[in-house]
Amino acid sequence: MTFKPQIKVPATYMRGGTSKGVFFNLSDLPEAAQVAGSVRDNLLLRVIGSPDPYGKQTDGMGGATSSTSKTVILSKSEQADHDVDYLFGQVAIDKAFVDWSGNCGNLTSAVGAFAISNGLVDASRIPENGVAIVRVWQANIKKSILVHVPMTNGEVQETGDFELDGVTFPAAEVKLEFIDPADGDGALFPTGNVVDELAVPEFGVLRATMINAGIPTIFVNAADIGYTGTELQDDINNDEQALAKLESIRAHGAVKMGLIAHISEAAARQHTPKVAFINKPMKYLASSGKEIHSDNINLLVRAMSMGKLHHAMMGTAAVAIGTAAAIAGSLVNIAAGGGQLSEVNFGHPSGTLTVGAQAILQNGKWQVTKASMSRSARVLMEGVVRVPEAN
Repeated sequence: MTFKPQIKVPATYMRGGTSKGVFFNLSDLPEAAQVAGSVRDNLLLRVIGSPDPYGKQTDGMGGATSSTSKTVILSKSEQADHDVDYLFGQVAIDKAFVDWSGNCGNLTSAVGAFAISNGLVDASRIPENGVAIVRVWQANIKKSILVHVPMTNGEVQETGDFELDGVTFPAAEVKLEFIDPADGDGALFPTGNVVDELAVPEFGVLRATMINAGIPTIFVNAADIGYTGTELQDDINNDEQALAKLESIRAHGAVKMGLIAHISEAAARQHTPKVAFINKPMKYLASSGKEIHSDNINLLVRAMSMGKLHHAMMGTAAVAIGTAAAIAGSLVNIAAGGGQLSEVNFGHPSGTLTVGAQAILQNGKWQVTKASMSRSARVLMEGVVRVPEAN
């Protein structure tokens, strides 16, 4: 019996924010994988090591968490006034499934560096020293993002003293600006309400703020579902009953937001929407053991990603947090103390994060023009990734 050999695909393994992923230049993929479809999905699944019934992704590049089971495909932009097109694939761990329904805000911070280093940005737009502003077209959600990449002597500056909770070592600060981050049709609140009543069988009727900014997100009060907002991963991720109840909130919220027609469709749309629970500030110990004081934060937020409590905070969900906080009367705004808030510092399982947003009320409807935050990014390894040649 003969077996086909492994093929080599140029790739870069990068950390962006509190996530890691395998980055590809579109033109480096096998020809059949350069277009969307099963060939591309199967290639990425094999690269990451999914589906893995053991849940470890030992035979691939994935790290067996939603934060480390990610892929990115970049190419020169086909959009006017943009430098690079950014396509994100969230790879399921135990299923043969790649979710293309949303963005990864954390990995966005690595997109600019990869684009510059791989010749996807015109040289005239890259300063020898200073900051290169890479204009990114996020192809999953069809939105513009500006990535501010520090440059030193013509090279991307990755080292620095910027500290990001959830990341062990300091690095160079990368500022992100999400332009007009609301959903494509401009409906910041898909139901038309800043606060809704959401019927969920396991809880009854919950008050919820459901927003399309950064990524579709459902916010509920922690106390309404039996939590404090100080929980860490082990408090929730080892409780199958709790996970099932949180997934039920996600499924019923997705229907109310118009993302799916029936709760049964939620299983095929794992990346979006997100569910987050919030509370007013209180003291807690982060996963690193660092004490977070209530007077240093505006609110507490815990968010679910791919069926598990996230170890820190998804970048796109941070955009949703900042946007919702800026809108008077939302549950997030209320938890943060209410009033006009252009920036909030929130507590998450790994520490804290500051995010800002500019929101205005026009003709009775809320609109957000921009959301911003800082992350960091670093190349971990570059070269080729090997995968068995497809049959």
